[in-house]
Amino acid sequence: MISSTIMKKIAILIIAALLFAACNNSETQLKERAAELCKYIPDHELLEQSKDYMTADFYAVLDTLFHQLPEFEAMDHEWLYYFVTGNGGTIADYEVVGVEKADDTHAVATIKVRQKWEDGSFDETSDIEEHKLYMEKVDGQWLMSDFDGHKQDCIHHIAINRREQALRNAISDYLAKEIGSQYSKGDLCVPVLMMVAEEDSETATSSVWGDFWIFNYRIADDTLKTVAGGNHSGRMTIRKMEGTPYVAEFEQTVDGAGNEASAKRIFGPHYDVYQNMHANENVREAVRKEQLKEYIRWHGLNVRYYQDFGWEAVKL
Repeated sequence: MISSTIMKKIAILIIAALLFAACNNSETQLKERAAELCKYIPDHELLEQSKDYMTADFYAVLDTLFHQLPEFEAMDHEWLYYFVTGNGGTIADYEVVGVEKADDTHAVATIKVRQKWEDGSFDETSDIEEHKLYMEKVDGQWLMSDFDGHKQDCIHHIAINRREQALRNAISDYLAKEIGSQYSKGDLCVPVLMMVAEEDSETATSSVWGDFWIFNYRIADDTLKTVAGGNHSGRMTIRKMEGTPYVAEFEQTVDGAGNEASAKRIFGPHYDVYQNMHANENVREAVRKEQLKEYIRWHGLNVRYYQDFGWEAVKL
């Protein structure tokens, strides 16, 4: 007859085995879920269906980054525009090597990523990289809540962008109202901002040096026809009213014989940067084109070209 002590030991062993099996089963399920979530890691684009596989706050941050920031600005920070494969033309191949639960609703999956070509062969020149995929259980479903800590990086970048955009809006409004209004009128005024240097924008008063251009356009079908425009370079004094920046003063370079001397005085140590920028028409036209595209997109205009008098139309 089996003693009660032996029975208790057997019961303990059975419970331990069941707990071990349950634990293994839970880890297997988490690894399978992590592998499924890997398909929605941002890789040059944010898939629309990712919304169903991410926490609401993580998706909102990425949606702002990928879809709401100016395109030209986002590409100035390319590392934010993709998370895994970079610009090598490869496809990420994921392997979930482990999942560790922090608590009942949070876990971290360790994944290894190899790059492969479109034909399925692996890129032997690239290293196998290790990444962390963060998971959170929401309403009984494990969702991606972060990837390699990029969520905070994106939040920080978006905040910087919002400050920069507020500054750009203030400068554009000033140029359009105070200077663009002095030119022959068109249907709209779109300044071109080429920032040379900027003091700390967090202070109450700061300075911005720039090579600024004014262009007034009339709309003719799908083309912006240039009516008038000109250059207005110099230093702007920026102040804030209830946290919103505005241009308090604008010291411009003078026209004619005194132009170079005034530019050297106003731009000071930033003069060489300004001169290289100001003298390069190709740079100016590239910036003009990008900022026009952004203006058209944000204002929902049905415009495909812009055209200066005597020149062929340029496709946007």
